[in-house]
Amino acid sequence: MELYAKEHGVPIMELVGIETMLHLLRLLKPKAILEIGTAIGYSAIRMAKELPHAKIVTIERDRSRYEIALENIKKVNLEKQITVIYGDALEVEAEVQEYGPYDCLFIDAAKGQYRRFFEIYSSHLSANGVVFSDNVLFKGFVANDNVDNKRHQTMVNKIKAYNEWLMTHPDFDTMILTVGDGIAISSKR
Repeated sequence: MELYAKEHGVPIMELVGIETMLHLLRLLKPKAILEIGTAIGYSAIRMAKELPHAKIVTIERDRSRYEIALENIKKVNLEKQITVIYGDALEVEAEVQEYGPYDCLFIDAAKGQYRRFFEIYSSHLSANGVVFSDNVLFKGFVANDNVDNKRHQTMVNKIKAYNEWLMTHPDFDTMILTVGDGIAISSKR
């Protein structure tokens, strides 16, 4: 799957990032995880293998990636543990809610929508719920004020605003780990 992702330009978590998140998940022992951004199913499969008693619900809006994710999940016999919902995460809340509450929310989809994803789905967390947000350092650009690509600068500004919002959120404590592409970990107060 890692090779396929590299060859086809499918964004998956960097190895050190996913290993760090998996370690933290082993400590947290969530029973239910919601992932926003399935892509080809890589992180959902990795989480399911590490946490065999956890149920994972994951959302993907790209039809071809959704189909590939279903195939990959079937290949490793995890269809009973992983539920893939096809649709835009901004539009499928009612369906996602049926499987909740969730002990963990993992946001790894459209970077410009992170705050909206957080606002919608953090309300479906259990009392001790934790939110992981990937790519919060965006290739190091978030820490660098000299971004010469206008498209990157727009994304950097959105991610910076999200990070600042997270760090001052009245209901969550947040820390940012500088592993992989940056992971924000937000726990309920």
